[in-house]
Amino acid sequence: MKIQSPPGMRDFYPEDMRVQNWLFDAWRRTSRAFGFSEYEGPIFEYLDLYTLKSGEGIVSELFTFQDRGQRNFAIRPEMTPTLARMVAARANALPRPIKWFSIPRMCRAERPQRGRLREFYQWNVDILGIDDPLADAEVIAVAAAFFADVGLTPADVVIRVSSRPMATAALKRLNVPDDGVETAFQLIDRAERMPEPEFRDQWSRQFPQAASGEQILRILAQQRLEECLELARDAGSAGKLAADQITELWEHLRELDVADFCAFDLRVVRGLAYYTGVVFEAHPRQGGLRALLGGGRYDDLTGLLDGPRVPGVGFGMGDAPVLDFLRQAGRLPKPAETIDVFLIDADAKLRPELLKLATRLRRQGLAVDFSYRRQPVAKQFKQAAARGARYALVVGDELATRGELTAKNLATGEQRGLDAGRLSADAHNLLNF
Repeated sequence: MKIQSPPGMRDFYPEDMRVQNWLFDAWRRTSRAFGFSEYEGPIFEYLDLYTLKSGEGIVSELFTFQDRGQRNFAIRPEMTPTLARMVAARANALPRPIKWFSIPRMCRAERPQRGRLREFYQWNVDILGIDDPLADAEVIAVAAAFFADVGLTPADVVIRVSSRPMATAALKRLNVPDDGVETAFQLIDRAERMPEPEFRDQWSRQFPQAASGEQILRILAQQRLEECLELARDAGSAGKLAADQITELWEHLRELDVADFCAFDLRVVRGLAYYTGVVFEAHPRQGGLRALLGGGRYDDLTGLLDGPRVPGVGFGMGDAPVLDFLRQAGRLPKPAETIDVFLIDADAKLRPELLKLATRLRRQGLAVDFSYRRQPVAKQFKQAAARGARYALVVGDELATRGELTAKNLATGEQRGLDAGRLSADAHNLLNF
């Protein structure tokens, strides 16, 4: 019986895993450059953790199950609830700021489509315990630094930045009632992923007294930062605070030298209700693909878990849309398999010595391999090249007669005789030619 991988899941063959590890290495390298520490959590959580944050409607999007104790669990679909739970549990003991990142594997029970799978990895970067706009700017700078690290420029990617309080002020001026703002945000968040007639129809049914859906999108798209700042400052103390914060944010983005990656766009509102301030998404400049990341400020999430109020800001970046974009843009590398040393078996009587040498080199931290079957030396050299070995060491007559090995740099073709005893003790320095 032939069994395939489940829909929306992926097999990672070695060549795929090399690409995946290349991406993970870039994520970790960027996170650590900004002083973030890595954390992890369980692959599944109590179902209540997700319904508490998102309501009962989230259940249809989750893979859920009951254990033998009849407790309800869900495989994690995102990392923010786990982060909030962990921080709430030790909120008074954790030093501020809390700068954490993670690369968890997650699942969502939804229809698989391009850039959105049922099983995926996501890079999560968060700063908690600080409500200064500098924290928002630094999180955005992390995303921009990653794009630059993998060879993307502001001509390739734009990080669209907005403010929920400022968007709220704009919607109220367009006759959206206070109790309809969250619904409006959810509709606007989906607008770019649905046909415009469908958006207009849903908008008119939800907000018959407000400006039309067509007007809403046009006005939001035309709102320049300066106009929005003026509008927000006229909307009371909350609006003035939001205007001051995003002004300061933009100053920090310039100071961090990432403003070229960023653009103000009031249409970015994010559909999750827990966002409270600045929100942002990254998109390919040419469009046509899903958002590469999304995030923003959430200042009340830990309070839902009976913890103290801990302000936070962060983003999540899925692996599938980013790899898809890099592949389409011709920026995705093809990492080759590499090892440090391939041992060439040139004398059957010295096979035991070859195996002992492999062990000694491996204990020095080198990646070492050899042919399981005895083959002509020329074929073994071909095998060494196919494995991407940096050096080939020939174990043959020279070892028996002079205690030496012939070492060959497979990139340059240079050969040297090396003392086997010294090599066993100091291979890193001797294999440096």
